[in-house]
Amino acid sequence: MHVSLLALLPVALIACSGNVEASSDPASDNVATQAATMPAGAKPFTETVIADFDSPWALAFLPDRRMLVSEKDGRMLLVSADGKTKSVIATLPVDSAGQGALMDIVPAPGFAQNKQVYFSYSAAGDGGKGVVLARGVLADDRLRQIEALFRAGPLVEGNGHYSGRIAFSPDGKYLFFTAGDRQKFTPAQDKQATLGKVLRLTLDGKPAPGNPLAAQGFNPAVWSYGHRNLLGLAFDAQGNLWEQEMGPKGGDEVNLIRPGLNYGWPNASNGSHYDGRDIPDHKPGDGYEPPKVSWNPVISPGGLMIYAGNRFPQWKGDAFIGGLSSKALVRVDLNGTEARKGDQWDMGARIRDVAEGPDGAIYVLEDGREGSQGRLIRLDPRS
Repeated sequence: MHVSLLALLPVALIACSGNVEASSDPASDNVATQAATMPAGAKPFTETVIADFDSPWALAFLPDRRMLVSEKDGRMLLVSADGKTKSVIATLPVDSAGQGALMDIVPAPGFAQNKQVYFSYSAAGDGGKGVVLARGVLADDRLRQIEALFRAGPLVEGNGHYSGRIAFSPDGKYLFFTAGDRQKFTPAQDKQATLGKVLRLTLDGKPAPGNPLAAQGFNPAVWSYGHRNLLGLAFDAQGNLWEQEMGPKGGDEVNLIRPGLNYGWPNASNGSHYDGRDIPDHKPGDGYEPPKVSWNPVISPGGLMIYAGNRFPQWKGDAFIGGLSSKALVRVDLNGTEARKGDQWDMGARIRDVAEGPDGAIYVLEDGREGSQGRLIRLDPRS
């Protein structure tokens, strides 16, 4: 049975001082002083500002080229293709303290027929807070029939590492969902917790049949484990599932997600604890799946997109990552199941999300931190 959305959430929004993946708190993620150095040279694209928002978090395109944008404090917006008009289609009472937000937003595989939209948000409940997967129906330019489908657990105190990214399997039958470790470390290795995991669910939010670790005593929703703060998830054209996550002090990662594997957190990382304590690096034979790419200094990875368009043919099949503290757009060269670092362009602002438009252009969404507007910018090839 689906749980009522409002039963899971407090009525009032909880205010916060801004997105804090990179903040003055030594325990928070990826402080700005770790930002990697940008390469010199002109960017190979032009930048056109399309619209601006209040602390936006995610962007998704609809078949008619309109856009859905989520804002941190709970507003979901419907935006015209040219960015000139926008309307609020839902206001969700999320717990937006710290890293909490109305987070990812993704149209269903059958959106053209069913008009379903999946989204995630942070919410308070009995015993703490957690990330929730929900679904609604876009009708008459409003989000209706809202229902909560899944809640990661256990609920814990704190305002960090919710994750909440959504990706549908290429066949449209399953939904993959990321649940962060909530800055609690050990749940990522806990068999019964769904924190620090990639989860495979049915479209109704139930554990998918045939998940690889259920027979070993894991929560039946778990697909892979040993993750920290998973802020990007996407399939490539070959059906490979890629994920990126924030490391601690160093050790941001891009991972190829395979069923049943342990990615090591908090027992292995290419970074260190904020207090200087060492974490063993990934090494052959340690039992943990190493990242395909890692960064130290960090980039503070936000959203992840794998480019499939034709406007930038030289980058077809590559991954693009929004950099928060690095204020960058980062390209990763994907080649089958291998990956290596590509370009890193200075964007002059924290990049929260990146998406491919129906026109094949690349769209980046600024974070809009510390009271500034987060702009939506279209990138086109430089002629």
